[in-house]
Amino acid sequence: MALHKLGKDPESPVNNSPTVYYDDETDNYVLQGWKVLDEGRLSQMDIPEHETVIEFPRRMLQFFPEVNSGTTEL
Repeated sequence: MALHKLGKDPESPVNNSPTVYYDDETDNYVLQGWKVLDEGRLSQMDIPEHETVIEFPRRMLQFFPEVNSGTTEL
């Protein structure tokens, strides 16, 4: 498995998060973002024990190949 870093949030004050990765083995995206801890929002979701919820800014959509060019170039 190889993760390919597609982009980091250009507006992150310390340039470490959020980040978009592509997993070339599973053909899935892996997202690094802010952990959602707000009980009000979490209570509106049905989250299985093996999953987690992150918050991810809309401006990061530019790093998904389907959005910016229609192809995956890794």
